[in-house]
Amino acid sequence: MFKGFIFDLDGTVYLSDRLIPGADQVIQRLRETGRKVVFLSNKPLQTREDYAEKLTRLGIPTRPEEVINSTFVMINYLKKIGPQARLFVVGETPFVEELKKAGFVITEEPKEIEYVVVAFDRTFDYRKLNIAYQAIKLGAHFVATNPDRTCPVEGGEIPDCAGMIAAIEAVTGKKVEVIVGKPSPIMVQTVLEVMELRPEECILIGDRMETDIKMGKEAGIATGIVLTGVTDEKTLKEYRHSSLQPDFVFQSIADVENLLIG
Repeated sequence: MFKGFIFDLDGTVYLSDRLIPGADQVIQRLRETGRKVVFLSNKPLQTREDYAEKLTRLGIPTRPEEVINSTFVMINYLKKIGPQARLFVVGETPFVEELKKAGFVITEEPKEIEYVVVAFDRTFDYRKLNIAYQAIKLGAHFVATNPDRTCPVEGGEIPDCAGMIAAIEAVTGKKVEVIVGKPSPIMVQTVLEVMELRPEECILIGDRMETDIKMGKEAGIATGIVLTGVTDEKTLKEYRHSSLQPDFVFQSIADVENLLIG
C-alpha cells in the first residue's frame, strides 16, 4: 500500500526506555516486505547515532542514516543559509557538540552572535535567556528546532522547546523566525530526500496532531495517529471535523501491520 513508512519516536515507537509492545515485529515485517522505514524526532537531545543505538538496544536494529532528528535538519538548514555563522545555542551538550562538529562557531558574546538557535533544553536558565535577549536586540536571527509544548515520557509529559521559545519571545518581543522540526516543510522535505520517495508513496505515523499529523497533511502524505503518546480518544474527538483528521487511527504501532494485510 505504501512504499515508505515514517515513524515518530517518542510516544509512537517507545516511551522513555520502554519499547511500545509490537513495535519491533511491525518494523521487522515492513522491512521484510521491502518497505523503506525512517524514524523521526523533534528532540535534539541525542545524535542520530544515539537514537540508532537506542533503537537497536530496544530490539529494532537501526542505522544512523535511518534516523532524522531536528539536529540534522537544523544543521542542513544553517549550512544553506549561513555556513560560517556564529551561533549562540540554547540547548544541551549533544546538540551543541553536533553544531560544533558541523563547523559552526559557538559564542556567548552578544555582539558576535548571528543566530540564536533554540532547542529543548533542560538546563535553560536566566543566563541563557539574557544572552539570547542581548543578541536578538542587537539584530541576531532567532531560529528553533521544534515547536513541541511537551515531550511524552513514561508516566506523563515534561516541558519541551516551546517553553524556551516563549520565554525568549516574551522578553524580546520578537517571534521565532524559523522552526525546522515538525510540522515544518523543511523537515518533511529532508525526509523525502533521504527516502527518495514522493509524498503519495509514504505514510507518516505519530502521536501528536499539531506536529506529526499537521506535517503529513500539509505535505500530501497519508497520516496515522497512535494513542500511546500525547493524543488520546478525547483529543482525537476534538479534531474529528478539522483539517487535521488523520487518515488512520491506531491503538498502537502494533496495529500498523493491518495495513499490510491483503
